[in-house]
Amino acid sequence: MKINRILVSQPRPAGDKSPYFDIAKAFDIEMVFRPFIKTEPLTAKEFRQSRINLADFTAVVFTSRAAIDNYFRLCEESRVKVPDTMRYFCTTEAIALYLQKYIVYRKRKIAFGMTGKLDDPTLMAAIEKNKKEKFLYPVADVHKEESDPLTDAGMNVTKAVMFRTVSNDFTPDEKLDYDVLLFFSPAGIASLKKNFPDFDQDKEKIYIGGFGPSTIKAIEDAGLRADIAAPTAEQKSMPGALRSFIESLPEYK
Repeated sequence: MKINRILVSQPRPAGDKSPYFDIAKAFDIEMVFRPFIKTEPLTAKEFRQSRINLADFTAVVFTSRAAIDNYFRLCEESRVKVPDTMRYFCTTEAIALYLQKYIVYRKRKIAFGMTGKLDDPTLMAAIEKNKKEKFLYPVADVHKEESDPLTDAGMNVTKAVMFRTVSNDFTPDEKLDYDVLLFFSPAGIASLKKNFPDFDQDKEKIYIGGFGPSTIKAIEDAGLRADIAAPTAEQKSMPGALRSFIESLPEYK
């Protein structure tokens, strides 16, 4: 089956440079970016129920732009002034640079990792140099409950749920007319089942890809088939796994 349209369930990349665009050009494929999930902020009233005082913390760890937006929003709504001495630790440089929306970047103490993971060696080394700090870790309502690298390293860290993940519902006239669907979280699969309860992968002749073991498990638990999986020993990224899968199809050999 020739692939004509691929749905990537993530926001469209900023700028013109992306491996997804390279794939689209190489194989003459239409690449559509349409998230199956979105985030909604907790209100200040809802957040107060956690009994977390934002003014108590001297450092904050960010793993997404949504975490940054909701942290500064809740600080403002709670009338908490973020001190100039606050330290920021981000999982990527892109997330760190996003802080410029709220702070004067050069005047603050900011560190970031290179891999996008919380256990990134560079990031953890910077965090461990600041063991005396009291860390705040903003997260969504759907997150891993098991121990994290910060706790394992003996840091004084508090997870704070600041936003929730919900289905980004399709409109009645939106059709699932794609040849490949790529998912990046179990919540995306839940949204697929909610929006298209009668979805039949074999009948629709749609390939499905999943990033991460929890997403792959969610695909299988939903009675679907994961045709594309990442990361693997051969392909660390979803674009890499997607390109390899396309090249393996008879139509592209």
